[in-house]
Amino acid sequence: MHPKQLFFFVTTLLVSIFSSLATSKYLIGVGSYDSTGPAAGVNMMGYANLDQSTAGIHFRLRARAFIVAESLNGPRVVFVNLDAGMASQLVTIKVLERLSKRFGKLYNEDNLAISGTHTHAGPGGYLQYVVYSVTSLGFIPQSFDVIVTAIEMSIVQAHQSLKSGSIFINSGDLVNAGINRSPSAYLFNPPDERARYPRNVDTLMTLLKFVDNTSQESIGAFTWFATHGTSMSNNNTLISGDNKGAAARFFEDWFTSTSTNSTTLNAQDHIDGLIEKASSIKATGGQPCGQTSSQEFKVRKNKDGSRFVGAFCQSNVGDVSPNVLGAFCTDSGKPCDFNSSSCHGNDQLCIGRGPGYPDEVKSTKIIGERQFLKAVELFTSAKEQLTGKIDYRHIYLNFTNIEVTLTGNKTVKTCPAGLGAGFAAGTTDGPGAFGFQQGDKKINEFWKRVRDFLKKPSDYQVACQTPKPVLLSTGEMFFPYAWAPAIVPIQILRIGKLVILSVPGEFTTMSGRRLRESVKQTLISNGNGEFDNDTHVVIAGLTNTYSQYIATPEEYEQQRYEAASTLYGPYTLPAYIQEFNKLAESMAKGHKIVNNGPSPPDLSSVQLTLLPDPSGESPPPGVNFGDMKQDVSTPKTGFFTKGDRPRAVFWSPNPRYDILTEGTYAVVEMLQGENWVPVYDDDDFSLVFKWNVDNGSSNGLASLEWEVPNTAKNGVYRFRHFGSSKKTIVSNVEYFTGASSAFAVS
Repeated sequence: MHPKQLFFFVTTLLVSIFSSLATSKYLIGVGSYDSTGPAAGVNMMGYANLDQSTAGIHFRLRARAFIVAESLNGPRVVFVNLDAGMASQLVTIKVLERLSKRFGKLYNEDNLAISGTHTHAGPGGYLQYVVYSVTSLGFIPQSFDVIVTAIEMSIVQAHQSLKSGSIFINSGDLVNAGINRSPSAYLFNPPDERARYPRNVDTLMTLLKFVDNTSQESIGAFTWFATHGTSMSNNNTLISGDNKGAAARFFEDWFTSTSTNSTTLNAQDHIDGLIEKASSIKATGGQPCGQTSSQEFKVRKNKDGSRFVGAFCQSNVGDVSPNVLGAFCTDSGKPCDFNSSSCHGNDQLCIGRGPGYPDEVKSTKIIGERQFLKAVELFTSAKEQLTGKIDYRHIYLNFTNIEVTLTGNKTVKTCPAGLGAGFAAGTTDGPGAFGFQQGDKKINEFWKRVRDFLKKPSDYQVACQTPKPVLLSTGEMFFPYAWAPAIVPIQILRIGKLVILSVPGEFTTMSGRRLRESVKQTLISNGNGEFDNDTHVVIAGLTNTYSQYIATPEEYEQQRYEAASTLYGPYTLPAYIQEFNKLAESMAKGHKIVNNGPSPPDLSSVQLTLLPDPSGESPPPGVNFGDMKQDVSTPKTGFFTKGDRPRAVFWSPNPRYDILTEGTYAVVEMLQGENWVPVYDDDDFSLVFKWNVDNGSSNGLASLEWEVPNTAKNGVYRFRHFGSSKKTIVSNVEYFTGASSAFAVS
């Protein structure tokens, strides 16, 4: 062979080999960080219920991130799944500012997606538009800062853990974790379109499995599935990740338990001696401790010390409820009116029932378990490996006046943001108030006067939003600052044959189907063979900012809650499809985005904060913080059994003095040898931390309640409580801990 031919052959072979390696292996990294926030006195984001303020922790919230890169210097994407009601434009802005200081332009608005799980049980006050901060009494810096930090640190962890890895994808149907809460609106969609689908909700779960190529150990899994984070009701006051957060906790615990060699304590071996030893240990309280004591809790890690990250992400969730038993009237027990979801005209009597009805925690657990079990099935059977390019597209759009071309070349426009009367009616997951009903197309004179006092909608707005009766013309309201977003982002992330559509709101079931199918067809038509029918297209809901709902134009006609909350008018969905298709065509053809569109505003400097910080506290006379008001009450048998609920109550100030990020307020410790070892904390589903004010003394009380799980080992346990305090608003923070008496589990 001629040297030139040999050189050409070798060069071609090497290019082929390295090209194959580049597309079959990626750099992958995962991260997770605490985003729980203030556990007392902060209104929760989701239900807009003024009476629903945080008063403890069901289990902690987290930001979970993954990064996939072609190479150290090649294209990469980062996706963050955030245990929060939704993403926030202001959060995105500040996260990008922090990342730019750490990494330069490596992570930016184009390749970063931040997606909310849509729990309705997290602290509010972290969004920048008025309509989303009214019930939280404005902006809450503590809520905002912990979320920004959690996202930043989860990305830092993922970046620092980047290693050669493989990604496997799998999907399957989960049919019992969501129902359509607006079935009458779904029926407005064309019959031939509905006939293409077996159900009126999407049942597909898509899972990514991340595997370290060196150790062949899994380091994480992310799923997308549509069901609302409303298993916990609008009466709940405990911070909770709801069913998706529960699924993540169950998945991570399952993986840890199957990947570590744990031993069990046999009751008949040591229990008698342990009880005798523990009987001499008295309850301790008021012990001062440093801040580091709040870190004395377990961290779920792999064998090599890294944390396995299991995330359950949101999709086209707009009309999907986890309250799968249906909606019933609380006075009669009969099903609610099909069209209005009311009971003889009263929407507040119509409530959805979860599978654990009437126990909302049980419902949360069941819906979480159903997602977890399906994810385990997909995880353990995942064989299809993702290969190919890493790519992304992102653009900002002023959604108040997008010109949309419909079939037949008819041209229409989107509208300034506006909310209809059906918005005030709420849903079967959380009814509204003031006599409104879903489907209302008229507003009575009293509410018209109230509306006009705030801002009378323009004639253009009224005509543009028809048939929606505009109750709040939020897109025309700017005092004291903007009430609703005008500029929103859309984004596409690509990992080989997986395409993630980042949408800044809640698409209904049919809206999501139309968007996915249209984008997929655009990719196939323009991709020169890179995309085909096997391409996976998923919707990541509530991502990068929040602009409420997106119903189909047909669903918009009925004006149930989802349609009444579709901000930009009847052609909102066609506008999204049109603009996403432009991005998809650009990606398929390999074209760059020339104009990223108008940048959204940073309204941090004008935010109002009306909720005061706690101003300092002292314990009641004769006691210290951390002392018990009520010790554990031992059963007559002398021990607790699985399913029992031991409980202890401690004198404890407002937990907002230090929110103990990556720490804990509550621990169950087990006696092992001469040492008390933490085995459960307030990030566990079984241990609940509640905080309230003692009515008799106006001092705070912390209640630690543990439902002894089936997996608990027989042995001797005690509660331990961590907290912080300030004597005055200008004092330094002081830390304390307290412990209960020992009790046995057998």
